[in-house]
Amino acid sequence: MAVTEEDSAEPAPAGTGPTGDPLLRTRFALPKRPSTFLRRARLVRHLDEALRTPLTLVNGSAGAGKTLLVADWAARLREPVVWLTADAADRAPGVFWAYLLEALRAAGVPGNADVGCPAEASRVDPRTLTRLAAALERRDGATVVVLDEFDRVTSAEIAEQLQFVLQHAGHGLRLVLVTRTEPLLPLHRYRASGEMTEIRGAELAFTTDEAQELLTRHGLHLPASAARALVERTEGWAAGLRLCALAARQDEHPDTYVKQFEAGRSTVADFLLAEVLDRQEPDTQDLLLRISVLERFCPDLVNALTLRTDAEAVLAALHRENAFVHYLGHAWYTLHPLFAEILRAHLRERRPGLEPELRGRAARWLRRSGALREALVQGAAADDWDFTARSLVDDLALGRLFTGLRSEDLSALFADMGPEVRGPAPDLVRAARDLGRRDLAHGLPHLRRAGEELAHDGGEPAPALLGLALLDALAARLTGSPEQAEHAAEQARLLRREVPAELLDEHPELTALLLTHLGSARLWAGRFEDARSALTAAASQPGGAVMALPRWEALGHLALIDYLLGWPGRAEQKALAAAGQAERHSLPRRSGDGLVPLVLAAVRLDRNELDEAQALLADEAGADPYTEDPVERAGRAVIRGRLLLARGDARAALAAAGEPVTADVASPWAQEHSALLASAAHLARGHPDLAGQAVERMARHRTACAVEAARIRLAAGRADEALGLIDHLPGDDRPGPAVAVRATLVRAQAAHESGDRDTAARLVARALLDSRRDRLRRPFLEAGPWIHPLLHTGRLRELAGGWLVPGPVGRAAAAPAPPGRPTDLAVEELSARERDVLHRLAEMLSTEEIAADLNVSVNTVKTHLKSIYRKLGVSRRADAVRRAREVRLL
Repeated sequence: MAVTEEDSAEPAPAGTGPTGDPLLRTRFALPKRPSTFLRRARLVRHLDEALRTPLTLVNGSAGAGKTLLVADWAARLREPVVWLTADAADRAPGVFWAYLLEALRAAGVPGNADVGCPAEASRVDPRTLTRLAAALERRDGATVVVLDEFDRVTSAEIAEQLQFVLQHAGHGLRLVLVTRTEPLLPLHRYRASGEMTEIRGAELAFTTDEAQELLTRHGLHLPASAARALVERTEGWAAGLRLCALAARQDEHPDTYVKQFEAGRSTVADFLLAEVLDRQEPDTQDLLLRISVLERFCPDLVNALTLRTDAEAVLAALHRENAFVHYLGHAWYTLHPLFAEILRAHLRERRPGLEPELRGRAARWLRRSGALREALVQGAAADDWDFTARSLVDDLALGRLFTGLRSEDLSALFADMGPEVRGPAPDLVRAARDLGRRDLAHGLPHLRRAGEELAHDGGEPAPALLGLALLDALAARLTGSPEQAEHAAEQARLLRREVPAELLDEHPELTALLLTHLGSARLWAGRFEDARSALTAAASQPGGAVMALPRWEALGHLALIDYLLGWPGRAEQKALAAAGQAERHSLPRRSGDGLVPLVLAAVRLDRNELDEAQALLADEAGADPYTEDPVERAGRAVIRGRLLLARGDARAALAAAGEPVTADVASPWAQEHSALLASAAHLARGHPDLAGQAVERMARHRTACAVEAARIRLAAGRADEALGLIDHLPGDDRPGPAVAVRATLVRAQAAHESGDRDTAARLVARALLDSRRDRLRRPFLEAGPWIHPLLHTGRLRELAGGWLVPGPVGRAAAAPAPPGRPTDLAVEELSARERDVLHRLAEMLSTEEIAADLNVSVNTVKTHLKSIYRKLGVSRRADAVRRAREVRLL
């Protein structure tokens, strides 16, 4: 089944992210205000100004009361409020925007359904941001977006993207940043234009009156002098006041406690947190120290770490007491980050060596509960690499190292796994990370060792063997080994029977990746239909954004197959569908992903849109050719060489045709297209014998080579031999119009040179009809000067008008061109040296004088002259100069 632009990623199920992992919807919820919360009217009035300015900054230290202040204000607004609490993972642009877009949807902000969602952690496509800004700008009223704990977002790239959306959303967006640090936005511009509301640390600080009322809400009735002393000592720090109140109310003499605090310590936070921890019962202290290693926790997980059974009641009590234990919903809690950090420091001091044990225990509990990502994080933090690698492999998640929102984060978890960690699972992970970077030198030994270990151990679970098959297929693709890829695919087919169906359903990317690698290896071998079958199956696999990357790669390979078979229109359709995947899911540029721009460049080249083709190739110029697989390396060399030839640099094109591509087996199509490029380059340099030798060997079984050989014979005056080749084209090789048109033009030229103008015109008309839909201009430009007068007369001008030669498309009769006058058919671009020769030709210099002036041989000048005549469609010097002036080359 052909894959078209309609094949797009299925949306992730409700409540899940693009990778299939659950989105933490509590990050979108307004934090609850405790019963002791104090609403401060002066700050609320200041925050009301946020509705009139695009940007509002609430900036203060940890525990300054920023979040509760803004949450209380937002809860009373009539305007729609979008709340997102930032996370450390939001340093990656793709993660940040995936969560923010989901927050908009969760808040019911309309107009964002078609914006899309990033599929990779490393980037977001600019067009996604453009669509978001446009959707917000079209809204009648303003949408208030609050980004809490924005200091966790440290990426300058994200700041620049956020600035873009804020600027272009206009009155449709009011952005409120709650942060501990200065965000990387051009704040000076907003200040200068009066378009920013600012609430900073000094304003957030509690006054004496406010502190006294806060302490009263905590049950402490202190004199004004004690409250004033506490405010001076804490500088009005909200968390310090609350912690002090929590500790003081448990003391028999609160007034004395406050005085001791005032006289005592140098570090407010350490003192207060230590006092809070020390005031708890010993068992509760132990619980808090142990759970400090967790990002989030539920009673069952806490019981597993503390070896007790009462965690539910203890956590609820701590939450009620505002002891920096925050409730996330659905029985999950988290510690205030500052409190957790200090608790971990106390844990290491009081119980050295316990932290790794706790993390390991948490990792196993999390894996059993299905929270694989968090289990891997804890396992890596515990340096338990055998468990961590086995968890990834046995849960069939090895493919997530290659695709998905968190693929880069997941790979980075294993960066510290040392060489002393041995076993099949660690070696499979090492191989996957190396092969994902196209590092064969390191990846293949790891893969080989993993295979030997699995074979030696025996009885290994099927997921490990299935992971091995996936990496074998990838290695086969990278080394150009079709038989190895087929063997890996067969092994995977057999192993799938031994893997639980639900596990396979959870990881559709594994099947898609394996089919893509198999299809690429088959493509390299020239087995196009077999490759199409595997790649179509890969592109059709169900799944959300986690499938975006394999679907993109599969569509890119399918596009290349169509192009190699001579169907540029179909190739472009599939390449654009793949580009749509990249745009929708913000896929990153990485080595091995360049087939889509390569195919699009090749199609533009066939249309003689050289600048567009050059731009597409230049966009991929940063790729390291030694990190590409053979398919891409060969395709890049041929297409770049064809563009060089079209630009007039035959020598460089010939060098591109000879670029080596390392692979275990040779590729028939790579050999064919390299031969075609070499032949055309030799012919452009005036060496028809070498041109013929380049394609002669394959002319008997490859249609394109047979057509090129016929063209060379025709140029040498051997029309009968040329027609003989065309009449006996290989029967089992039936390419599309890109080759068929060239064969038709060879017949037309032979008829024209024999004096049969009617047959020539009929054949040219057929070629025009076959080319018009795809706008294939290059075959006509390469045909030679004989075709130019024909294209400017009668029916042929009508067929060519508007896309090949200037003029309207339709049945309007076109006046024949004056005798001897070339048509307005677009000319091929001259090389820099050819332009030098042309300018001297216009100065009436002889061939010898031009050679002396340019310090080249006479034969070199003659070669350039032949190329100039061919490109301008003329046969004499005077005509070349006149034609060059007509097209403004002179």
